[in-house]
Amino acid sequence: MSENFTYNDGGRSQYFKGKNAGDCAVRAMAIAMGLDYKDCYNEIAKANAKAGYKKSARDGVFKAVFENVLKEHGWYWCSAPKFIGRKARHNDMPMGNVIASMARHYTAIVDKEIHDTFDCSHKMVYGYYAKR
Repeated sequence: MSENFTYNDGGRSQYFKGKNAGDCAVRAMAIAMGLDYKDCYNEIAKANAKAGYKKSARDGVFKAVFENVLKEHGWYWCSAPKFIGRKARHNDMPMGNVIASMARHYTAIVDKEIHDTFDCSHKMVYGYYAKR
């Protein structure tokens, strides 16, 4: 386990008992923005339904849907830093709160530390969302 990992379910356990929920976008948003999990869940589920998908945020969410929700909160996309000979990782992210996009996963990174329900520090970061 990485020393830069903190277990954080974003508040999911206050509302749901399941552990494997496919709700990484909701958790990442709740943690990075300091919002209530249920409010984030409802907002993403509503955006998912509006885009023509099922009204749920438990089975993943398409990037375009999630990006639209984040834009409404003033967050924007940034490409991951480029390095010669290696891929960007969580500790390459800027200080502060960001939502990192990884292979089939979103995670909150707070001051270069992963806040999630599992240690995903082995995954490369494709890019991230940050607050303007």
